[in-house]
Amino acid sequence: MNRPNLLCFDYGEKRIGVAVGQNLTATATPLEIIESRRGRPDWRRISVLIRDWQPQALIVGNPLNMDGSRQPVTDAADRFARQLAGRFGLPVHRADERLSTFEATQRTGMGSGVDAVAAQAILETWLAGQAAPGRPPAGSVKRPAVPR
Repeated sequence: MNRPNLLCFDYGEKRIGVAVGQNLTATATPLEIIESRRGRPDWRRISVLIRDWQPQALIVGNPLNMDGSRQPVTDAADRFARQLAGRFGLPVHRADERLSTFEATQRTGMGSGVDAVAAQAILETWLAGQAAPGRPPAGSVKRPAVPR
């Protein structure tokens, strides 16, 4: 079975949205919402997801204010990202998550319970910003060499 190679987490102190995706197609799919207890992630459930999906890397949303400044949950998301790296030994990348909840609300028409769709939006944004080796970033134009 060809497995997606990325898991993305939209960290929250009450809920963590999870999405899966892959570099090859630059697509993502919402997976589930993990409940946190007293600000502590359900590490058992996260372990099961990592075992089952076998990602090559993990993406964690970076909650910032619209002006780029940090907000109170930013420190907790940083800690969560460090804990993921330490527990699972996988590369962990951070991704801008500004407007991801708004995007998820627009996609679903729901005002709550959109955490996994927000993780999907975060992962899609991160994937769009990545470029495969030898391929120009999306939206850029590779100019042919001009003979001299």
